[in-house]
Amino acid sequence: QLPGKKDLFIEADLMSPLDRIANISILKHEVDKLYKVESRPALSTSDQFCFLVRPRIKTMRYIADIVNADKMSGRSRKYKIIFSPQKFYACEMVLEEEGVFGDVTCDEWSFYLLPLDEDIISMELPEFFRDYFLEGDHRWINPVARALQLLNSLYGPFGKAYGIGRCAKMSYELWRDLEEESEGDGQGRKPEIGNIFLMDRDTDYVTALCSQVVYEGLVDDTFRIKCGSVDFGPDVTSSDKSIKVLLNAQDKVFSQIRNEHFSSVFGFLSQKSRNLQAQYDRRRSMDIKQMKNFVSQELKGLKQEHRLLSLHIGACESIMKKKTKQDFQEMIKAEHSLLEGFDIRESTSFIEEHIDRQVSPIESLRLMCLLSITENGLIPKDYRSLKTQYLQSYGPEHLLTFHNLKRVGLLTEQSAGETLTAVESKVSKLVTDRAAGKITDAFNSLARKSNFRAISKKLGLIPRVDGEYDLKMPRDMAYVFSGAYVPLSCKIIEQVLERRGWLGLEEVVRLLNGNEFSVSGSASAGLGAGGPGAGGSDSTLPLLDSTVEDNPAWESQRIVLAVFLGGCTFSEIAALRFLGKERGCKFIFLTTAITNSARMMEAMIEAKA
Repeated sequence: QLPGKKDLFIEADLMSPLDRIANISILKHEVDKLYKVESRPALSTSDQFCFLVRPRIKTMRYIADIVNADKMSGRSRKYKIIFSPQKFYACEMVLEEEGVFGDVTCDEWSFYLLPLDEDIISMELPEFFRDYFLEGDHRWINPVARALQLLNSLYGPFGKAYGIGRCAKMSYELWRDLEEESEGDGQGRKPEIGNIFLMDRDTDYVTALCSQVVYEGLVDDTFRIKCGSVDFGPDVTSSDKSIKVLLNAQDKVFSQIRNEHFSSVFGFLSQKSRNLQAQYDRRRSMDIKQMKNFVSQELKGLKQEHRLLSLHIGACESIMKKKTKQDFQEMIKAEHSLLEGFDIRESTSFIEEHIDRQVSPIESLRLMCLLSITENGLIPKDYRSLKTQYLQSYGPEHLLTFHNLKRVGLLTEQSAGETLTAVESKVSKLVTDRAAGKITDAFNSLARKSNFRAISKKLGLIPRVDGEYDLKMPRDMAYVFSGAYVPLSCKIIEQVLERRGWLGLEEVVRLLNGNEFSVSGSASAGLGAGGPGAGGSDSTLPLLDSTVEDNPAWESQRIVLAVFLGGCTFSEIAALRFLGKERGCKFIFLTTAITNSARMMEAMIEAKA
């Protein structure tokens, strides 16, 4: 829509998603120069500037500066701003304040969903977590609802919808409204997704804070997987250059080890290399015709597999080196103690030592948050002492970080009156009246408690194991944390699907601060807490129910769309893939972004202006 020669400015974090769907030659259509937003353009001869950006205030100021500088020097050009995934009113306001609204034309590129793999779709909105859970900014709820609308139009109406969390509820309700307005494009299609489950990240911070030990999670924690690909440096490639590797189901080696516990990965890789060697050795006893077939059909595949194998072995060695340096075993031991609620004093001293040795500001914060959430807040003495030590070790600018962590409920201090919890719980049991319940809800949300211990007990998150937990042949989802803990988020999804609603989970919901819903059939518009369709508890997921087989839509009943608002970790993905295999269903993941503990902590640290 902008014919002729132009310069294109692209926002840095749109580069990786763009890379997955368009090569540079498509983008360079009549484009003279490509710039990264934030870089100051050199003197440009183009008469047109095009900006492909996220709807951010900071970026609007950057564009306004360029336009105003041109005005000052008497240079006239055309300016076009393309917002992705959509334009926000606040952006137009800033352009108007800066006096350039009349000089630019605006457009939207509705790029809501990026498939990272055959079962992972990401919205690539890492800022969603900070914007919604810290700043209380609701603007990203609209893109989530639109993404759901898009999936609905492609795969027909969702069968049953479940969810927990304020953001989940708002996104679902907005999506229903959008559906009613558009009179549903997907209504005529046969439903392909039987169940959808929406969950807020703050329903379960603990899982996101734990160190990951499945291979894909460790690769993400160590090298940072960005948009489904990872940069392996010289220490992995055993050469002097880095290689960018796409990690998905197409990678024959990776697809077999991605969900495995790290302890069984080395064994698998060495076995694989022996098999590969055996296949290479076959050629020694071949005649000419067989050799020709081997070279034309198998050799290329074997070489590719060999290259991937050596990369993953290199990655494993690099991970081992880094983790040995960081006393990884000690750290895991401390984490497990926190999850189980044993030796809290010992774990607290481990964290203090970690801070005093200045190992890493991010890791120290993560451990403090884990201590706080599992203990339902720190006792004032510990809170003050850890905070002081942290600020002395890593600098006073982190005062703001502590403020942010407190606001989102990641690192809190128990107040003096909290010894009354036992009495409070007795009172709340008496208060079944809806109106009174609403009042207690309001107070609850003011001081968001994690109640992790009570939830853990109710749902049996800490498996009782006799003898060693066999990580090679896992028996439940706890294997993703070495058998010490079943991820809370995954356990909730399992239980709700099993019971086909929240019936029997009332106590858990209360401890999780409510906002649950369950709606059967996409025609139902309203949301009841617990809602229609709750009930019918049987021991298998409804997806394995024999009555479902007679129903032509039974295939769709096996598909569950798990929507994580605020990010999802590779450990949760591995756990639910395992559950899917066990129960004969398939999970598809839709997340605002892939997250891990470091990304969560970084979102809380104030960016240096």
